Amino acid sequence: MDDDGLKYVQYDSSKESTYLAAIRQLISNDLSEPYSIYVYRYFLYQWGDLCFLALDEHGSLIGVVISKLEPHRGGPMRGYIAMLAVKKEYRGKGIATRLVRMAIDIMIDRDADEIALETEVTNTAAMKLYERLGFLRSKRLHRYYLNGNSAFRFVLFVKESALTSRLGYDDDDDDENPPELPPSA
Repeated sequence: MDDDGLKYVQYDSSKESTYLAAIRQLISNDLSEPYSIYVYRYFLYQWGDLCFLALDEHGSLIGVVISKLEPHRGGPMRGYIAMLAVKKEYRGKGIATRLVRMAIDIMIDRDADEIALETEVTNTAAMKLYERLGFLRSKRLHRYYLNGNSAFRFVLFVKESALTSRLGYDDDDDDENPPELPPSA
């Protein structure tokens, strides 16, 4: 237990019967997307070790982050933060930050080049959290969610090679002759 009485644990598939219903309830209360049981199982069965829970002093779920890590289109190892939720009465206490940092740390330990996520353009608290953690807005995704809301994709470039490849540079480029950037509109 932490000083605040909270316990942070890695998801354990042997406790699915204890936590899966609570995870689904917490996420359905906070996120606009309605996820089926199969979406949760997709992440938790394959990447359960990249998912973390915050529990109160009674062992009740108060926060969760669900993530994955795999090669992206045959290129860089991309971590992905699929879902993050914290009960309303526990927000503003650093729980989401701690959960996301735990997910980031394990993805970095497993050689992630970059970590991506999406969040609704109206979710300013989430955007501030991710920007504080070093994520950059990558693009706007119009009408991304089923409710019609748009999203921002955020990316955290973990390795310099992931960032430079996105910008059109690589280790063999001559620093004195960088590629030309397109004219701004």
